Amino acid sequence: MFKGRWRTAGRALVRVIVVWAVSTLTMLALAGILPDFQLQGTDDSLTRTALTAAWGAGAFGLLSALVWPLLVRALLLVSALVLGLLVFFLNGSLLLVALKLTPAGGGTANAENAIVVAAVMSAVASATSTALAVRDDDAYRRRLSRLAGRRRRRSGQDTAYRRSTASPGTVFLQLDGVGHQVLLDAVAEGHMPTVANWLGERPTHRLTPWRTDWSSQTGASQLGILHGSNHDVPAFRWYEKESGRIMISNRPAGAAELQRRAVEHTRDAGLLTLDGASRGNLFSGGADQLALVLSMAARRGRATRSRAGYFAYFTDPANAVRTAVSFVAEVGREIGQSTRARIRGDRPRVGRGGLYPFIRAFATVVERDVVVAAVIGDMLAGRAAVYADLVAYDEVAHHSGPHSRDAMRVLERLDRSIALLAKVADHAPRSYRLVLLSDHGQSPGETFLGVYGLTLRDLVRAGCGLPVPRRAVRTKSGAEARDAARDAVRTALHRPVKDGDEGETGDEKRSARGSDPIVLASGNLGLISFPDVPERMTREQIDERHPALLRTLANHPGIGFLLVRSEANGSVVLGPAGAEIPVAKLDDTGLLATMGPGAADAVRRTDTFPHVADIMVNSMYDPATGRVHAFEEQIGSHGGLGGEQSNAFLLSPLTLPAPVPGDGELVGAERVHAVLKGWLYDGVGPQIPLGPTPATRSVPRKETEPSAEAT
Repeated sequence: MFKGRWRTAGRALVRVIVVWAVSTLTMLALAGILPDFQLQGTDDSLTRTALTAAWGAGAFGLLSALVWPLLVRALLLVSALVLGLLVFFLNGSLLLVALKLTPAGGGTANAENAIVVAAVMSAVASATSTALAVRDDDAYRRRLSRLAGRRRRRSGQDTAYRRSTASPGTVFLQLDGVGHQVLLDAVAEGHMPTVANWLGERPTHRLTPWRTDWSSQTGASQLGILHGSNHDVPAFRWYEKESGRIMISNRPAGAAELQRRAVEHTRDAGLLTLDGASRGNLFSGGADQLALVLSMAARRGRATRSRAGYFAYFTDPANAVRTAVSFVAEVGREIGQSTRARIRGDRPRVGRGGLYPFIRAFATVVERDVVVAAVIGDMLAGRAAVYADLVAYDEVAHHSGPHSRDAMRVLERLDRSIALLAKVADHAPRSYRLVLLSDHGQSPGETFLGVYGLTLRDLVRAGCGLPVPRRAVRTKSGAEARDAARDAVRTALHRPVKDGDEGETGDEKRSARGSDPIVLASGNLGLISFPDVPERMTREQIDERHPALLRTLANHPGIGFLLVRSEANGSVVLGPAGAEIPVAKLDDTGLLATMGPGAADAVRRTDTFPHVADIMVNSMYDPATGRVHAFEEQIGSHGGLGGEQSNAFLLSPLTLPAPVPGDGELVGAERVHAVLKGWLYDGVGPQIPLGPTPATRSVPRKETEPSAEAT
């Protein structure tokens, strides 16, 4: 304890010294710029001038800290306009007093310059002090606590704040994309000391793995966790034939529609309907307090605005400086890391230029800071349930790899945020249980394009006899995998493709007109839909129209299996060498043997969805290396079956009941919802929302979404 106090005192002393030095340099610079502001006489040496500046800066800082609050309090009855004008004169007066306190009164300034010098020095000292506190979480916590107290007093919430409650509150912190094995590795390697302490020799938490659905991505998982249903969410993005639109989980219109469907399906507003807060999520969970919730982004009105969003956070200058400094540092960090990766020749690797450094900095710094600040406000306000999503790791792991050093550094900073929230709990009006969980993991591997020289869309078009970009067949022959891909394209086209040859005759062009497939990717899960056929196409219909397509896909070395509907056997799973298994007889052997436990049930469930694609494509998975091949440009991916992407975690206090009894398994996001709901409602009685929640309001059924193909 004493060691911690000495460390805190040491950091405070260092900040005082640095602010004093910067203020001294500022005063020297102003003395050189302003003609009527002097720190020396005609015979004074440079050393004496510097000493005078140091004395003046120190005296001004001390007077500002001790006398300024008393002056402001004494003038509270003065009108705001008069006080605003007096501020400048009072600040200038303090500077003149400070100069008189220097040895031999070595500084002089007229009234006008005193006002200017005092204003500049105050601004510089404030910015320096705030910047030095960027890495000081204790100072950050104390500042947010003071701000929360002022907000409560202004809004008249002090009575509710002081009221003690018998039941503890719960904070659910989602570490987006952090798989079960990644968490274990990070703890073992010392990257997450807070979590390691929770799981140490005297554990306070239990770690429970849980298995995602086939669609191992945030849209499906978080919808199931917060709203109890992810029915009919086959992927991150998919095509809906009846409306002719592409649904995308992380678009405001798409998220709002998914939330509406889930509420309609369950007849329940969500996990957070009783005094809940939703922060940084795709969906509201029925919470009344919202910040950065995508499904509500398109809404307008007081009921959907949150007091803890971007605006509220950045109105505090200290927050703005802290986050801005960290943002710039993160941009530089990403540029340095990507440069070193290129120099080392790291493989696999994807492009990380353009705007990506800024996108990464936004996800890992801005969004993290705003969400953590909002959660701190919720805890200090004593809210019963908070669910927040931190996306930092997921963003970095997509481009650097789930086990990369870059991703581990992000986990270190997330661990600091977790420690900060644990400290805040000591100052909250009620006790809090901190629950960590993830929505999915990530599986590593080079992209499908990087290995085989063509995209999934290229391969589908080849199988349909449609024009294929020349890059898809001009692959280098040095890699065996690329040779196999080139052979697959040529086989599908029934003849070699030459320069200037689009691979189809005029008749083929006419027959394919209006029937071009829409090919979408969700990590290593691909979805192929034929928009001109209103219902889900059968295998027989696909074979009649495009005889080579299913064979081309199933035999490609980068593809693990296909799911299609069959008139003869119901839905079937297809694999290489003519392998075919009816879904009704599917188990976790044979074609799905490498995909992990529960794969057959996950495929069977998805097959019942109304909006499942005509052809569902899962990439290969190599259990020896853990590799998959994403159909997007990601070297850490998730969205389908295969490897760590399907293995999420739930880290809960031992004071809560075990998520599953005995050796049972926790399977599916909907089951996780039931566990979390049980924890919230246990011993509290019937849950009655405090008022109409945003999740129960009507959501427009139709929103315009881009209807273009994506890979």
